[in-house]
Amino acid sequence: MITQPDHVPERLALLSASAADAFLTEQLLKAEQVHGGVDLSKVVEPLPEDDARWAVEPIRSLVEDAMFEFRDDRTRADAWLAPRLHATLRLTRREAADRRLWTHLALAVAPDYVAWRHLSEPTARNPERRIAPERFQGPTDRQCFSRLWWAAEIFRNGPDYEPVEVACGNQDLIHTVLRMDLIDHRPTAQALVRLMKSGKVTGGREFNGLAVAINAAGATLVYDILAPDVPKDPTRLRDWIAEAETAPPVSRHILPEGPDEDPAPEESVDKLTDYFLELLATAPVRGKKTEV
Repeated sequence: MITQPDHVPERLALLSASAADAFLTEQLLKAEQVHGGVDLSKVVEPLPEDDARWAVEPIRSLVEDAMFEFRDDRTRADAWLAPRLHATLRLTRREAADRRLWTHLALAVAPDYVAWRHLSEPTARNPERRIAPERFQGPTDRQCFSRLWWAAEIFRNGPDYEPVEVACGNQDLIHTVLRMDLIDHRPTAQALVRLMKSGKVTGGREFNGLAVAINAAGATLVYDILAPDVPKDPTRLRDWIAEAETAPPVSRHILPEGPDEDPAPEESVDKLTDYFLELLATAPVRGKKTEV
């Protein structure tokens, strides 16, 4: 298994896909050899020096703790790391939408974590262990770190990260939800977490079927009318981001707190939970037995 590069940058930067391609070698994708780091540092676009958010050390510390704590069960690291990564790397959604940031984090700062978390297990059909390239540079629902940050952003309920832990404890849920058209609607996200906590929806087939039904229903039903959300106050997010300058490291034992925003209205979450249960009854779930 590879270790971190010999040269780990002190600050995050932006790394384009074209520049990153040269470092996605066969040796790296097989987790046999990591790049040295020096050459990669020559092809990045720096971020503002006066912004404390771009410091690498807090993120390196987090991933190292995750690899140690969950060395016997890698998938459990997602639920632990997602809220802590989000609270450590305080971004606007516009900043988080820049794939170059996540490519730099995965390839320059923590390729050893990507290998540790996403190196495939050998199978009869694919006996060679590999890391999928999209874990380093890929879409939101596949890239190693962006999927965790966005899952935390979508599933946090105001400052409360507890729903993030629940959601990220199920790989099918976060993979499915990150591709949904309606996921910016907070009561929808909270209703899905509630269905998972109650045991009404558990497996990948159910999540996929329900997601199809939710998106299809959304074409004719406006969820904002059925289950309205409260308007966000952008100043609260800006204040939370500004506090990164003086914020202490996130706790390893208790959940951090996110931006001091109002949670999703309980009445709206209740309505959507009931409505999604009705949709689930007729959702196209592969393998589900239907009554004649």
